[in-house]
Amino acid sequence: MRVNGSALNGTLNIPKELTLDRPPWVPTALAGILIFTIVVDILGNLLVILSVFRNRKLRNAGNMFVVSLAVADLVVAIYPYPLVLTSIFHKGWNLGYLHCQISGFLMGISVIGSIFNIAGVAVNRYCYICHSLKYDKLYSDKNSLFYVILIWVLTFIAIVPNLFVGSLQYDARIYSCTFTQSVSSAYTIAVVFFHFILPITIVTFCYLRIWILVIQVRRRVKPDNKPKLKPHDFRNFVTMFVVFVLFAVCWAPLNFIGLAVAVNPDTILPRIPEWLFVGSYYMAYFNSCLNAIIYGLLNQNFRREYKRIIISICTAKVFFQESSNDGVEKMKSKPSPMLTNNNLVKVDSV
Repeated sequence: MRVNGSALNGTLNIPKELTLDRPPWVPTALAGILIFTIVVDILGNLLVILSVFRNRKLRNAGNMFVVSLAVADLVVAIYPYPLVLTSIFHKGWNLGYLHCQISGFLMGISVIGSIFNIAGVAVNRYCYICHSLKYDKLYSDKNSLFYVILIWVLTFIAIVPNLFVGSLQYDARIYSCTFTQSVSSAYTIAVVFFHFILPITIVTFCYLRIWILVIQVRRRVKPDNKPKLKPHDFRNFVTMFVVFVLFAVCWAPLNFIGLAVAVNPDTILPRIPEWLFVGSYYMAYFNSCLNAIIYGLLNQNFRREYKRIIISICTAKVFFQESSNDGVEKMKSKPSPMLTNNNLVKVDSV
């Protein structure tokens, strides 16, 4: 069953409660996935941002895109995902038209911002490894900041048409206000191409060129005029390559479904199983919490900084607890003002 919200005089034409023909464990499972995603997304990406700001080794041009990517992942965990969770608990959308549009808009900002930032990381790694002699000039601090700002400007430009096409609607199958694939075939094809296929192609080209250079280095057939590939550079490349692969795997099913629906909506749309549609969406949602985990597993600098931040937080908590306990002990051991020598009442003087 599918119920889409439509904008009618600023309201959503959605019943407050919806009865879906699905086992009762399905909403519980979806809520569990979303809760886990929200918690790990917020904690993990905050760790990423703090790590870059705290550690000098991590404060470089390439990691400006990593921080920007973490911000893109945080956007959905702070606002849209909690609203989806509310929709699951209430068995329908009861938050009104405005929240639906904002939620769908921010989801679009997050996913487009993520893929654009991943493309930015890939181009940065490509320039750093394959064109290292020009890298410092291309990625100075000012230029890097300009590139990040440009990514977010392009992201906003890419998502704004959704507000005019009317493609941000509520879908009861996924309890979300999101991009509706069947509103306009031409627009859906354009979205899939410019927001997924084109960036993925750019990233694939960059990483293929890097892998070719890596193979040349390993086989010792690299030209002498090329700079040597350092081990930590290779590890950083592998980390971001894994980030890209997981993003592509998590988002590809949803984009290919959208492309298929756009090509022939009348034939394809009824044939898509509900489990496949819902699974593709929640797999895409789940991707927002993976990057911070990947950094911690594959990058030593991030892993060490994670530990330092966690230890600092725990130490500070213990310190405040010990301070409060010491205060209590002092209060207990301190004699009452009524019992000090200055305040003792002499019996003889009574």
